Amino acid sequence: MSQVRKVPMRQCIGCREMKSKKEMIRILKTTEDEIVIDATGKKNGRGAYICPSRECFQKAVKNKGIERSLKMAIPKEVYEALEKEIEPIEAE
Repeated sequence: MSQVRKVPMRQCIGCREMKSKKEMIRILKTTEDEIVIDATGKKNGRGAYICPSRECFQKAVKNKGIERSLKMAIPKEVYEALEKEIEPIEAE
């Protein structure tokens, strides 16, 4: 009998839609309270997920979705890095 694997779903902090974890970008708060973009999705810490679209990014900034998810203030550099991460994906 073939095993049907459950696809892990996560909610986007921009559009609030549930999507598969693989197609989203993970923003991570490490145990040292650093905010990093976790490309592997496997690092330890509290993660927030966002769709790789400019629309979701702008919504997340506007409604402070990242701050709420990670329970801390987000430095401007993190937003800039995230925006750079999203641009090449949108261009494809």
